[in-house]
Amino acid sequence: MLQNPIEILKKYWGFSEFKGSQEKIITEVLKDTDVLALLPTGGGKSLCYQVPAMAKDGICIVVSPLVALIQNQVDSLRKKGIKTIALTGGISFSEMNDLLDNCLYGNYKFLYISPERLQQEIVRDRIAQMNVSLIAIDEAHCISQWGNDFRPAYLECAILREICPNTPIIALTATATKKVAADIMDNLQFKKPFVVKDSFSRKNISLKVLWDENKNLRLKQLCKANKKSAIIYVRTRRLTHDISNYLLTNKFSCTFFHGGLTSSEKEKKLEQWLTDKVQIIVATNAFGMGIDKADVGLVVHYQIPDSIENYFQEAGRAGRDEQAAEAILLTNKADENTLKRQFLSVLPDVDFVKLLYKKLSNYFQIAYGEGNDSIFQLGFNKFCAGYKLNPALAYNGLRILDQNSVISLSESFSKKTSIQFTTAKEHLFDYLDYHKKQAPIIQTILRMYGGIFDYETKINTLQISKKTNVSEQNVIATLELLHKDEIIEYKAQHNDLEITFLVPREDDRTINVFGKKIKSQKELKVANIESMLTYINTNTVCRSKQLLLHFGEKDVTDCGICDVCLSKPKIDNTILKLVESEIISSLKKRAKTSRELTGGLTYKENVVLSAIQNLLEEEHIFINAKNEYQIN
Repeated sequence: MLQNPIEILKKYWGFSEFKGSQEKIITEVLKDTDVLALLPTGGGKSLCYQVPAMAKDGICIVVSPLVALIQNQVDSLRKKGIKTIALTGGISFSEMNDLLDNCLYGNYKFLYISPERLQQEIVRDRIAQMNVSLIAIDEAHCISQWGNDFRPAYLECAILREICPNTPIIALTATATKKVAADIMDNLQFKKPFVVKDSFSRKNISLKVLWDENKNLRLKQLCKANKKSAIIYVRTRRLTHDISNYLLTNKFSCTFFHGGLTSSEKEKKLEQWLTDKVQIIVATNAFGMGIDKADVGLVVHYQIPDSIENYFQEAGRAGRDEQAAEAILLTNKADENTLKRQFLSVLPDVDFVKLLYKKLSNYFQIAYGEGNDSIFQLGFNKFCAGYKLNPALAYNGLRILDQNSVISLSESFSKKTSIQFTTAKEHLFDYLDYHKKQAPIIQTILRMYGGIFDYETKINTLQISKKTNVSEQNVIATLELLHKDEIIEYKAQHNDLEITFLVPREDDRTINVFGKKIKSQKELKVANIESMLTYINTNTVCRSKQLLLHFGEKDVTDCGICDVCLSKPKIDNTILKLVESEIISSLKKRAKTSRELTGGLTYKENVVLSAIQNLLEEEHIFINAKNEYQIN
């Protein structure tokens, strides 16, 4: 077995040297130190655990949040001849048993799992029997309640410290603030951690915010000017279809991607884009994490993201080949109002969560002091309608109850009934003539949901029943008939959700335990939105500087290539040198403040300040203890 990290890097990855802080991180991991690695998107995070794992005896456990991300990493390692196993969804108990046996006896180097797998006793028991050389927690910001992608299942990662108390842990992320970084290390019980933070600066990416009422036209212009691969980010599945169809109509090579696609559809679309069979992919934020395509020349956010962290990570998927690239946020004033409505108006407070919990308990007739380990099926729309609850607010409230272990929600909660008309419109008119009883329901669906002939569309059967004044069961029966008669494709979910009550009912006392956390998380989400809106509305400070300051970087200089920097008037270099000379002459007499310099020279303030900045960078002058400029 190769022990030297450079030799491993050359043999398996074909590189002759590490970049950034990779070597420093690997050295600490090989000393069995717990490491928190804060590296930029495209900064080579995976090598920081893959290389030392190859240098150590035993198997490396990698916890990763997405099946697509796991599969991408596993395929890459297997192509290099490195024995790797992944525990993904859809495998039987006996198959998982065999795979875990292979980890014990088959000389495998990597086991990739989702955090949810750590809830399974068989997985924990087998890991305890393995010779675990290293534990890697990828996208580690998911472990923090203050992170932009908090996932309660990630808290299970702490069990690995109990199972393997002497095994080092490396946590990796590209989007951690100081608060999130501290939370990660606390949750994972780091021992004397080594923290590495490379600058998140991406000097080759031109960050721009473009305001335009006709966003489609501007998008078309941007795509026409870009000759490389592109990603267009939108927030809804439906919009992925709409924008993709618009670009296809305008002769662009394009496809779409979202979480509602089947695994085979996702693989096909991803493969088309990765192999340049299509140039543009329109996607929700379900796309991108761990996708390693170097030549993305354009990333467009068609709508405002809900946090700086999400935006920064997605924008950073441009220009990984270190060539010039653009990351553009396309917006208008209507978007700002939509963002506030979609995110801020549906954030539950403590009082609403208490109300929701009481309504839920009453709905299932759970007595005070009882209900723990009780399992119920909930028709979500019917529940919301019966208690006159805002569905989006109720959904977020249920998630809070789930995250704080009051209830457990089934994964199918967020899914709804979806249909697509597959017959020709002419045939449908004939069908309506012969099925007059079903006609009002069909006509209501056609009025409520545009584009239902073009793509699969989520529908709300309760709303349809209200508009047609028939029972929801009647609506569902009509959909089943239409499916049987090959008029529609029909996926029946009926908005049902399985809820397990985990603790006895104590009403307000149950919620008071984590009431402060609800308040803090709401404040955090409000702050995230406000930070994002401040970013897009600030046109006087370099875009790159704004983002880097958000992540705690200091002494940041202007990038020179964002929309803000490019809009600044150019200063003639001859004049600049003349001003620099006059500043030096003035400072030879005595040290002076910036106000004294700008007031004492006969040039515009911005010219004098630019000259001062140049002299500081070239170390001709410095700032003394009195905050005055002085000659070096």
